[in-house]
Amino acid sequence: MVRDHQSGEAVFRSILPEDIDWKPFPAFPPSAGLAVLVGEPTQAGPYVIRVKVPSGVKLMPHKHPEDRIYTVMSGVFYIGLGDQFDGDKVKAYPPGSVIVLPGNTSHFHWAKAGEYVSQVTAIGPLGLEYLDPDDDPRKQNRQ
Repeated sequence: MVRDHQSGEAVFRSILPEDIDWKPFPAFPPSAGLAVLVGEPTQAGPYVIRVKVPSGVKLMPHKHPEDRIYTVMSGVFYIGLGDQFDGDKVKAYPPGSVIVLPGNTSHFHWAKAGEYVSQVTAIGPLGLEYLDPDDDPRKQNRQ
């Protein structure tokens, strides 16, 4: 059986750490960055992104419609589950950890111990909905 390749995956290529193109992402606080490594997150299909969050930054309770697999690349990734941010409920995941987050699971992140970089693997399109619309940087940037 012949199988079609996914967009951007028909040819061998590699991405070195120094070639990662970090950009602001409107749904994140301004100091956080996102890099698209594989695929097109806005479209249906697999994608791989990296997220870099500087020390002290919080991503308030939100959810994604897609199932996600997080791999901690560097730093310590703190994540908590629930509809309300609670710093006492975050769990620390060191580099190399893998976290499976089912779609539509309310959660929050905190760069509690310094900057972290996580890698997200999922099937798009990517979605991000804050539980409290006032926490959404996209709304704050419009005001």
